Amino acid sequence: MSSGNAKIGHPAPNLKATAILPGGQFKDLSLSDYKGKYVVFFFYPLDFTFVAEEFKKLNCQVIGASVGSHFCHLAWINTPKEQGGLGPMNIPLVSDPRRTVAQDYGVLKADEGIWFRGLFIIDDKGILRQITVNDPPVGRSFTDKHGEVCPAGWKPGSDPIKPDVQKSKE
Repeated sequence: MSSGNAKIGHPAPNLKATAILPGGQFKDLSLSDYKGKYVVFFFYPLDFTFVAEEFKKLNCQVIGASVGSHFCHLAWINTPKEQGGLGPMNIPLVSDPRRTVAQDYGVLKADEGIWFRGLFIIDDKGILRQITVNDPPVGRSFTDKHGEVCPAGWKPGSDPIKPDVQKSKE
């Protein structure tokens, strides 16, 4: 984990970024928009790689974030699942192309310009209560052995994904 401003028991770093909302519209989103609610905030490395109602019942908002532009996020949710997209989403997806949010939360892998996977639970008063950050291939032992990752629903014999922007184009 890189150094950042996210610290357990302290106010969560303010999040201010453009997000694609469930209805497909763009919005400048701020963590303060969710004051009074718990927030589950997670980072994923890139779009096109890889419950919300239950969280809503618990007065909790789930928010995703990556370095992809908000236009890339829109394309991802407009792409059917069968074609590698997400399909319609019920959570905001934050765009952080300048990587400022990632830096604040300590998930930026600066030497490669990508993010670690990160999960942050912020209470209804904005206090950070849980931080989980791991290297992109963690949880994917196949990666260590073969240098490739298995997408969700992967079956033996199917093509894996190369965990590198350049190699993924091959």
